[in-house]
Amino acid sequence: MMRIVIALTLLLCLLVAASLAFGDVALTWRELYHVATGTDAPGPQDAMIVFDLRLPRTLLALLVGVALATAGTISLAIMRNPLAEPGVLGINSGAAAAAMAVIVLMRDPPVVLLQVAGFSGAAAMALAVYILAWRGGTSSLRIILIGIGLSSLATAGTTFLSAFGDIGDVQRAMIWLAGSVYDANMIKVRLLALWLVIPVTLAFLASRELDVIRFGDSSARSLGQPVDRVRGGMIVLVTVLSGAAVAVSGLIGFVGLVAPHIARRLVGTASHARIFPVAALVGACLVVAADILGRIVLPPVQLPAGIVTGLVGAPFFAYLLWGRRNGRG
Repeated sequence: MMRIVIALTLLLCLLVAASLAFGDVALTWRELYHVATGTDAPGPQDAMIVFDLRLPRTLLALLVGVALATAGTISLAIMRNPLAEPGVLGINSGAAAAAMAVIVLMRDPPVVLLQVAGFSGAAAMALAVYILAWRGGTSSLRIILIGIGLSSLATAGTTFLSAFGDIGDVQRAMIWLAGSVYDANMIKVRLLALWLVIPVTLAFLASRELDVIRFGDSSARSLGQPVDRVRGGMIVLVTVLSGAAVAVSGLIGFVGLVAPHIARRLVGTASHARIFPVAALVGACLVVAADILGRIVLPPVQLPAGIVTGLVGAPFFAYLLWGRRNGRG
C-alpha cells in the first residue's frame, strides 16, 4: 500500500513539473528549476508563465481530479454497480442544463454566476433523484433508473436551449461543457481547496460505513447500519464534491469512473480506507495528464481536458461492459 502511494505521488510530482514546463512557450528543466528556486535570475516572462498561468491551472486540475475520484469511489460503493459514477445522480446533466440556461438566456453573465449555476443545477438534480427514488426507503436500482431518466430530460433541455440560442452564446456554453481548467487562477484554487477539506475528510471517515453498505442493504441492516441515512449522507458528499468540481472546470467526464477502478486493482477491495487515497492520487494524475495532453497534442490549439478524458474513458467504459458480459457467461 505505502509503495503504491509513494509511486503515485512521485508520478503526480512528475506530471506537475511537466505541466509547468510544457505549453505554447516550452521551458527546459533547467529553466523551470531556476524559476522554482529563484536562482540564477530567471527571466520575468518565465516567472509569469510558471506562477501566474501554469501553476494555478495545474493545481486546479489536481484538485478537480481528487474531487471527482473521491465522488466516484463513493458512488461505486453505494450503488454497488461497477458502471456507477457521479453522473448517475444527474450531477453532470443538471449542471450542464443550468450553465446552458445562464449563458444562453443572460447577456454576458459573470463567471461567478456561471459557477453558482453549475453547482446549483448539480445539487438540484441530485436532490430530485433522491426524492423520486424514495419509497419508504431507497435502493441503488431505483436511484440509477431515475437518475438516467432525469439526466435524459435535462439533456433534452440543454439541446433545446442550444438549438434556439444565439450561436455565439451556444459556442461559449459548449466550451464550458467540454471541461477545461484553462481559466484557472489562485482564487479558484484556494476556494476549491478549502471547500474540499471537509467532504474529503468525511468521506475518508465514512470508509467503514461504505465497506458495510457495499455488501447489500439486507446485510448492512443486519449489521445495524441505518442504510437509508448512510446512503443519503453519501449522496450529499458526492453532490458537494462533484458539484464543486463541475462549477470550476465544467464537465470532465469518466474520471469518477476510471480512478476508483484503477485504485481497486492496485490495492484490492478490502477497505475504502485504502482505496480513497489511491483513488484521489489516480484522479489527480488523470486530470493533470489530460490537461498536459490537451496542450501539446495539437499546438497552438488547446484541447479541453474533458475531451481527453472522454477519449480515455470511453474505451475503459467499453472494457467494463465487456468484462461484465464475460463474467455473466
